[in-house]
Amino acid sequence: MVDPETVTFGGSGLDRAAELRGDDDAIAEAISTGRAACTLIWRGKPLVAEGTQDRLIRLPMDHPILAEATMSLLLGRNETGDLLFAHDISDWTPAGVDEDALNKFLDTSEQQHPALPGAIFVELRRIMTRLDARDAELAATARAVINWHVSHRFCACCGAESRPVQAGWQRSCDACGGQHFPRTDPVVIMLITRGNSVLMGRSPGWPEGMYSLLAGFVEPGETIEAAVRREVYEEAGIRVGPVGYLASQPWAFPSSLMIGCRGTALTQDLTIDPSEIEDARWFAREEILRAFAGLHPTLAPARQGAIAHFLLRNWLADINY
Repeated sequence: MVDPETVTFGGSGLDRAAELRGDDDAIAEAISTGRAACTLIWRGKPLVAEGTQDRLIRLPMDHPILAEATMSLLLGRNETGDLLFAHDISDWTPAGVDEDALNKFLDTSEQQHPALPGAIFVELRRIMTRLDARDAELAATARAVINWHVSHRFCACCGAESRPVQAGWQRSCDACGGQHFPRTDPVVIMLITRGNSVLMGRSPGWPEGMYSLLAGFVEPGETIEAAVRREVYEEAGIRVGPVGYLASQPWAFPSSLMIGCRGTALTQDLTIDPSEIEDARWFAREEILRAFAGLHPTLAPARQGAIAHFLLRNWLADINY
């Protein structure tokens, strides 16, 4: 298998500068001496170059747009030692925005702030394969942590409103002293094979013909291997034997860590749970090859950039995968 960290959103080697998160003086010095820059997030969408949409826009820390920011997050430090932040300007409301379209599975809308010519806010899933590894990791991190702040404003211990601390990596409750940290939900995604075939399913509302690998959340008190076997049986009625780890992917939609596993099916007959998925089927290796080549009459390939696409592509490349 190729390097598992070449999966989208992984492998950039970002120095997250965690030791600086509580050092307000060091952060202030970096900003005052021009050794810091920022990128912007609007309702989960990163700010990218208009036209190519292949790179995050970095702004100076004294840019006037930052007056509209509701919070700041230290993302890390680049190779020259400069700091990079993300600022959230989600309180801005563009003229004519379609609220129903925002951040949907196929959100094609773009937003341009009048103070930011040459740059647009775009749904990250649309452009994740255009960004290089570093920008993809930065965008995913910013989206996940900022979304966590939006959904966790109030203390889980006493209900009082908490505040961001540690350069955005923590929330502190002044009322009871509670400390809260960004959550990441573990999700198993499974390459389940039987002979020359792989098991795939689809959820309601997906584009016509699109199937992907089965996936589900790991429950409390459960191992990764047990989660794989439980989810596959719940969704498709298939019993799974040996399970192994393949690769992982941060998935900021909204805050998951996708844990890619392989498993060997012990049974073949499918029993679909319609409350879990719309359909599931066994697909032969040759069918997946045709789908990836755009030649299958009905099957669309898994979304490029998602770990399902990564796992399937590597399975196609290695008969002993």
